Amino acid sequence: MSFLDEDAQDTAGSEPAGSSRRVYIGIINELEARRLVPGQRLAETDLARRFEVGRNAVREAIQHLAARGVVDLSANRSPAIRQLSVEQSLDVLEVACAMTQLLACKAAERFDPQCHGQQLDRALAELQDTARHDEGGAFNRARRQFYRLLLSIAGNHELQRLFPAVGMHIIHAQYASQRLQDIRLADYMLIAAAVAENDIDAARTAAIGHTRNVRALIENSQL
Repeated sequence: MSFLDEDAQDTAGSEPAGSSRRVYIGIINELEARRLVPGQRLAETDLARRFEVGRNAVREAIQHLAARGVVDLSANRSPAIRQLSVEQSLDVLEVACAMTQLLACKAAERFDPQCHGQQLDRALAELQDTARHDEGGAFNRARRQFYRLLLSIAGNHELQRLFPAVGMHIIHAQYASQRLQDIRLADYMLIAAAVAENDIDAARTAAIGHTRNVRALIENSQL
């Protein structure tokens, strides 16, 4: 299995196993493929039937997804894919800016072309290819693998635990557009170039620029 095929793996702390994991990964994949959308309710019986598991497995998966920030478990309401207000989206971006800066800087500091060069080239090629032919959420999965590689290069275990819980995946789903995808691809290329050059200052600038670009798109969408 190649690095870019490891869709079933996740760096976000503890995860469910067995049948619950099937639901956990399935919901993430369906969100990335836009078959589930922010605000959409999740019925236990439907999920159990769709993923051919018991309802206990569904409940366990939903608890893990809530901890990751994918599912909203508001009291007296059925679980739903998390939906963000504009203010909440900007809060997410504020946190994402700080964490992406740290990630990019640590990856730039520790990047070794002999150890990481081919993996980074493959990750960028996958991003470019899926941007041209984005079917079934392939670009979002490539983005997940790109960040997973940066986390591996950076080598900070606490960052590996916390980074996937930042709600950027919800922002990507909620504000999905060709314009957002174009911004993301260009920004990922800039971050990767800085990392490959071991240029910490450029990596920091690219990370800040990425979250600022996404913020501008969200704010402009409200005009």
